[in-house]
Amino acid sequence: MTLIARTRARAVETLSLDSPHNRNALSAALVGELADALADAGKDPGVRAIVLTHTGNTFSAGADLRDPPPSSRLRSSRGDPHPPEALVALLRQIIELPKPVVARVTGHVRAGGLGLLAACDIAAAATQATFAFTEVRIGVAPAVISLPLLPRTDPRALARYYLTGERFDAAEAKATGLVTTCADDVDTALGPILEGLRRSAPDALAETKRLLTARVLEAFDRDAADLTALSARLFSSPQAREGMTAFLERRDPAWVV
Repeated sequence: MTLIARTRARAVETLSLDSPHNRNALSAALVGELADALADAGKDPGVRAIVLTHTGNTFSAGADLRDPPPSSRLRSSRGDPHPPEALVALLRQIIELPKPVVARVTGHVRAGGLGLLAACDIAAAATQATFAFTEVRIGVAPAVISLPLLPRTDPRALARYYLTGERFDAAEAKATGLVTTCADDVDTALGPILEGLRRSAPDALAETKRLLTARVLEAFDRDAADLTALSARLFSSPQAREGMTAFLERRDPAWVV
């Protein structure tokens, strides 16, 4: 079963998260397949830029709670690192890719999906898109996704939405710096952006991206190990077990007052 759909038009490679049955959750399989697709596009001289988008009404719901990361040392059956290490590697891969990665969002983005969005160089969202850092509501924290998020977004806004888990809209996402632009017709908004990338010299794009991502990569170098350990510890905690069970059972967790 293919979880990433690939298409190309005029040197722009579109990678679509294509696992709508679980709202494009960041399972080990999806993360691994996306990493492979990004690597292929990054090496292909016929690709000028990459659009990361989705099928279904959700860009990504974040971690796959039916396949959660029980330990930072656990390996999947095919030998790949299990999240959170795999997610850290994927986020860094997007940031280090020598070609611009543009997110196209027409649906909902939750939890770890927001880290994927923040790793992209440019993000366009439809006005109907919604966003939420839901980690605290299941007993964990937005740990590894903070690596691209904290250097790129408004810290006061993050404080509110990290701590409350509230849902917010595309206009608020734009105001906080989470997305670049929002519009009723996201493809119309993307038109001049993609045309600009097509008209830009490949080597110049790569070096300009390096300038823009330097601070983000500093955060990875400094904090990735600690945040990976924090994520693994929280996911294995009693509160997380209760939170994830409550979510899957569609009830409030025990701490709700």
